Amino acid sequence: MEHRDVLLRALAAKARRHAEIQRQIENPVVSQDHRKVSQLAQELGRLTPAAHLHTKIVGLRKSIADARELAAGSDAEMAELAASEIPGLDAELEPLWPKAADLLLDEEDKLGDHSVILEIRAGEGGDEAGIFAGDIFGMYQHFCASHRLKLEVLDENAGVMGGYKEIVAEINGTGAYRLLKFEGGVHRVQRVPKTEKQGRIQTSTASVAVLPKAEEIDIKIDWEKDVREDTMRAGGPGGQKVNKTESAIRLTHLATGLMVHMQDEKSQHKNRAKARMILMSRVFDHFQSKADAERAATRRDMIGTAERSEKIRTYNFPQNRVTDHRVRLDVFDIAGVMQGELGAFHQKLTEAERSAKLNELLDRLETQDRFAG
Repeated sequence: MEHRDVLLRALAAKARRHAEIQRQIENPVVSQDHRKVSQLAQELGRLTPAAHLHTKIVGLRKSIADARELAAGSDAEMAELAASEIPGLDAELEPLWPKAADLLLDEEDKLGDHSVILEIRAGEGGDEAGIFAGDIFGMYQHFCASHRLKLEVLDENAGVMGGYKEIVAEINGTGAYRLLKFEGGVHRVQRVPKTEKQGRIQTSTASVAVLPKAEEIDIKIDWEKDVREDTMRAGGPGGQKVNKTESAIRLTHLATGLMVHMQDEKSQHKNRAKARMILMSRVFDHFQSKADAERAATRRDMIGTAERSEKIRTYNFPQNRVTDHRVRLDVFDIAGVMQGELGAFHQKLTEAERSAKLNELLDRLETQDRFAG
């Protein structure tokens, strides 16, 4: 089956659902249930672009078919007129196919506008790894500022020579997860560290986790039954009040073993709230990643597995080169990249993901068609 036929059938299914919802809303019995009407209206709004696009494509295809039939007829004058209309109709129809694909893919991207929990940890390389983790965090601060995203530090553990052993931040703003989702993974740096007196180049790493911030509607956690909470005295600086008060919180999600420790605030209540927000996002990401892995096995060769253990990017300071290993892209402007200029990587990764997801979507739709037939 042609891919365009698959896309059209997918649009047709959404158009049928659109019409069905309209009939339900007009039903006097349903119209009395305001909550139901509100839910249906939201779904109707999401389906409207697909229904309108389906109507337009079907109308143009019919016009083209009619014009071709007349062009093949015995009436020479009518045939010439019909033949002259076909190129214009084709030109009007062609751009609608990629638009249909984009629309269907956008519906697949349910997390794009979520806020983000960003976690950066120093990896291999000792003190230099902590310094690099700080540099990476600075890179994202610049990136967020240029995209009007609000970044707020939730927890931090400073490195001995600067930078961070670990830092966790919340990022809010339009399209936050869509803009940052490709940054998760192991980042590697090759440079002469500030701590190196012999001038030797050292390789260090920092790991980055980009978690879509989970809301109550995304995942349900029973904080009494699903999570074990431990309280303890906070360690490190903070004075006697911090050290003598059990303000630090450790939450453990029993089903997954995921754990969050929070001692940034002097208030136990504030630490608990922050810890719950981070744990909820980690649990959501755990199950979301598992579902994605099951669906996305066919596209791993193109953009990698996106597992956090995978090296995704190398920052080579002596060669002024930043390499993204997933799409084999080199950018020779390390200063610009460290100032948050990640556009070239984002564009290339988005194109690769879109191509892979479109193939995956078409395969899934074709499979559904075969079973339906």
